[in-house]
Amino acid sequence: MYRPLLLAALPLWLTLAACSPAEPEKDEEKPRPAVMVHPRVAGALHEVFPGEVRARSQPALAFRIGGKISRRLVDVGDRVERGQPLAELNAEDLRLELDSARARLTSAEAEHRLASGELERYRALLQRQLVSASQFDTVESRFDASAAQLKQARAQLDVTRNQAGYAVLEAPQSGVIAQRLAEAGQVVAAGQAVFELAVDGDREVRIDLPEQAIGRFKVGQALAVELWSRPGQLFPAHIRELSPAADAASRTFEARVAFDNDKAGAELGQSARVFVDGKSSRGALALPMSALTADGDQPYVWVLDPQQSTLHKTPVTVGPYGEEQVPVLAGLQPGDWVVAAGTHLLREGQRVRPVDRMNRPIDLDRSLAQQE
Repeated sequence: MYRPLLLAALPLWLTLAACSPAEPEKDEEKPRPAVMVHPRVAGALHEVFPGEVRARSQPALAFRIGGKISRRLVDVGDRVERGQPLAELNAEDLRLELDSARARLTSAEAEHRLASGELERYRALLQRQLVSASQFDTVESRFDASAAQLKQARAQLDVTRNQAGYAVLEAPQSGVIAQRLAEAGQVVAAGQAVFELAVDGDREVRIDLPEQAIGRFKVGQALAVELWSRPGQLFPAHIRELSPAADAASRTFEARVAFDNDKAGAELGQSARVFVDGKSSRGALALPMSALTADGDQPYVWVLDPQQSTLHKTPVTVGPYGEEQVPVLAGLQPGDWVVAAGTHLLREGQRVRPVDRMNRPIDLDRSLAQQE
């Protein structure tokens, strides 16, 4: 009974199936937003090197003799004056050596007095021809030897007395203890550094220059210094000293940058930045550093095709990197739209939706009209 009904409804189902919309295919990938910027004409770009404020003179202080440190009288950061004791060695052995030197001097003086008296007696006997000339010469030689031994004993006593004084390490100049390298109870050798003293006076900033850029720097070159404690204030400076050889580990060249500390008021150990004027070519463009990426040694950027809203990898030639920007010497036009962030997530030919840094859509048609 149901068969006739099914046959009658079949044409209706076929009609409805033909009229129903086709199953949607997989949606195409939607364009992702991309922050775009125009290259701008490079202005006064700067290279920036971090550094640390140090004393111009910072000698290592050491005992002139070896021994065991009995007392340490100062600590790191303490201010010391010229001649102030900093540490002492155990002087017991030195006192014994001093007593021994005094005893040798006393013995040499007695020997010399005896030889002197004997020489006078033999001289009188020689005049009376009671002794031979050879006997007199022997006594005279003994006198000369005793005089030499006396002189040697006196010199040895002076040396021993000086060494006893070397048991106290004194500050050669006024300054601040920058580093402590030994502790009480430690046995040190002669000349082994115990302290580092930051001498009062001029201050400077130590920076490290990259190996590939060292040719652009020379002694006396004008720079500018900014202290982290006084941001935005630049103080005139110059390169006072430039290392002739690169550090074996970091492959960088150490440079000392001098400035007028009476105006800057820098303290030891403060962080600082040294600014160097960039020498970009005339007409160079500048991009944020975040817009630049590299494929091996070749830097490139992602440039937008405004007609298709697609991205294309564009090799560029760049100049010295600045603090936030990098000059582009070749490969770009002022009107190009360049991706400014997220460059590592992009691919060739990808469709994007250009936006500015405030996430507002960019009117490419208007931009093209302004270029024309």
